[in-house]
Amino acid sequence: MNSLRNKVTLIGHIGNDPQIHTFDSGKKKATFSIATNDAYRNKEGDKIDTTQWHNIVVWGKTAEFVENYLTKGKEIALEGKLTSRSYESKDGDKRYITEVVANDLLMLGKKEAAKAF
Repeated sequence: MNSLRNKVTLIGHIGNDPQIHTFDSGKKKATFSIATNDAYRNKEGDKIDTTQWHNIVVWGKTAEFVENYLTKGKEIALEGKLTSRSYESKDGDKRYITEVVANDLLMLGKKEAAKAF
C-alpha cells in the first residue's frame, strides 16, 4: 500500500512546448504544463466546463523522450507523484509551487501512440 500514498495519474494536453535543461553531468530535466478538463452540472442544470493546469517535471530518459516527441497540443497520459517546493523570486518574495514529477508517460491519439518509459 505504500505505493498508493502519493500517486497521480493525469490525462491531458500539453499547454506549451517542453523546456529542456541539460546539466553538466549530461542528465536532462524537462518541464511543461498539461491541461485536464472536467465537466459538471450546477444546481440550475447548466453544464460547466473547467480546465485545470498542472506543472510537470520529468528526468533522465523520460526527459529525452519528451524532448524528442512531445510538443504543445499533444495528448498524453502520465503517472507520477506530487511534490511541493519553495523558491525566492527576483523580488525576494518566497513563492511556493506544486508539481507532478512524472515517472511514466504514454502518448495518446491516432498514429503516434507510443509507450515511453
